[in-house]
Amino acid sequence: MELFFNARPLLGSIIYSILGVVVFWVSFIIVDKITPYDLWREIVKERNLPLAIIVAAMCLGIAIIVAAAIHG
Repeated sequence: MELFFNARPLLGSIIYSILGVVVFWVSFIIVDKITPYDLWREIVKERNLPLAIIVAAMCLGIAIIVAAAIHG
């Protein structure tokens, strides 16, 4: 019996997605550790909107780099 789709690309996409999320998470932790203050506390507790915008831009930049590295 033949499958309706090729499972190999699907498996590759899942593996690369997980790898991308892990690389993104590790890089965010590294950035959080090198900043002089706790990013999460500043954004959530202190409601620091400018810092939230900077962190969002950083997250987008890291995501673009990870996606480009995985995609080739």
